Amino acid sequence: MSDKTYNVLFLCTGNSARSIMAEAIVDRVAPGKFKGYSAGSFPTGQVNPYAVDLLKSFNHPVDHLASKSWDVFAEEGAPAMDFVFTVCDNAAGEVCPVWPGMPMRAHWPFQDPAAFDGPEAEKRQVFADVYGQIYNRVSIFVNLPITALDKLSLQKRLDEMGTDLPASA
Repeated sequence: MSDKTYNVLFLCTGNSARSIMAEAIVDRVAPGKFKGYSAGSFPTGQVNPYAVDLLKSFNHPVDHLASKSWDVFAEEGAPAMDFVFTVCDNAAGEVCPVWPGMPMRAHWPFQDPAAFDGPEAEKRQVFADVYGQIYNRVSIFVNLPITALDKLSLQKRLDEMGTDLPASA
């Protein structure tokens, strides 16, 4: 078994909710094995307060979370990514920077909870539902036998995760 810590970058357009939650979740479910990061193509500049409240309710550390541009991770000196996942359809369709090290990439579409327009209780429920979906997908991912799979087989499994699992209930 490898002692390597795999860096995982979650991308979304605004980097305010889904990608932020994914970063926090991967750090929670696989510390030492995976390190989560998040960024956006057009970051909002702030983490969505509903995402912050939800993460706090599950005792995730939130002080380090920030909405930032994906350009930060393409700069010299940035952590080399092993995996890059888009978690929204907009970011999946955009031309991403070239990531040093040629990480594996996949698209995991999730509903945008920040776009939900409704009563506060329903909005919080949508955030909780999306959190649960991301948590399930990340849990499956971090338990893949990464060191036992060749690159082509692993890429196939990652791609299947984006289409075989329902993104929303």
